[in-house]
Amino acid sequence: MEKIAVLLAVYNGREWIDEQLQSILEQKDVELDIHISVDLSTDGSYEYLMDKYSNLKNIFFLPYGTRFGSAGKNFYNLILNVSLENYTYISFADQDDIWNEKKLRVAIDRLNKNNADSYSGNVTAFWSSGRKFIIDKAQPQVKFDFIFEAAGPGCTYVFNKKLAKEFKLFLYNNSHAQTIELHDWALYAFARSRNYKWFIDPQPFMLYRQHDNNQVGANSSLKAWLKRINLVRSSWYRNEIKKILISLGDFNNDMVRLNIARGYFGNIVLAANICNLRRRNRDRFMLLLLLITNSF
Repeated sequence: MEKIAVLLAVYNGREWIDEQLQSILEQKDVELDIHISVDLSTDGSYEYLMDKYSNLKNIFFLPYGTRFGSAGKNFYNLILNVSLENYTYISFADQDDIWNEKKLRVAIDRLNKNNADSYSGNVTAFWSSGRKFIIDKAQPQVKFDFIFEAAGPGCTYVFNKKLAKEFKLFLYNNSHAQTIELHDWALYAFARSRNYKWFIDPQPFMLYRQHDNNQVGANSSLKAWLKRINLVRSSWYRNEIKKILISLGDFNNDMVRLNIARGYFGNIVLAANICNLRRRNRDRFMLLLLLITNSF
């Protein structure tokens, strides 16, 4: 049976962490260890988790006391400091979701069936009101999508040890890569630029909790849309793309690399290649508008 390292990042997560951990511990037909890194918290998350779970033989805690300041930096800490030698696969986990009991088993089976190195999938977003809907990220991958978006929520990611070890070395030797805010985007960009095969599953196998503290979350309301538009208008999006391009180094991406830095003329060239930049038609349309109105 394959052994999986589940990397779980926590920050002020006490309210929902029990549901998340229980759903991970109840995974069927896999052997797993859970490695937990707790960002310096104010709700007693670390003390609570240590008191309740430190006696379990397959739960391990990284040293506590560092303020990472973002989920991405906490996940980078996990990747860099957890030994991966004894695992066949690695998985990311958030602190507040609920996994289907077959989530990891299905991911491994999909990887094997498709001869892929990494898996991600759609999720079912849910709110405390009872509202639910599927976040669809499973459109066909295109030439440069990894420079402009992640493969989906990082909490769905399952990837093999070879990719994990190379990404770990990439982070270790490239401090600039650790400034990329979204770890799931960074991993997807690294994997695709190095020709690792990525499978995106249209079938969801987890409940993706939505609340005010989501770093990204579902793009499903006017408030969420405005938040993302403000990020774009503040140059956050373009700056993250630049970080990815710098971090990836010498892979063959001159079309994007040159035009992302050429102002409005570069925007027009990117707009002409819009079908190679994002997977979903709605996202292509929004990026196209941003490019041609010079709002990007």
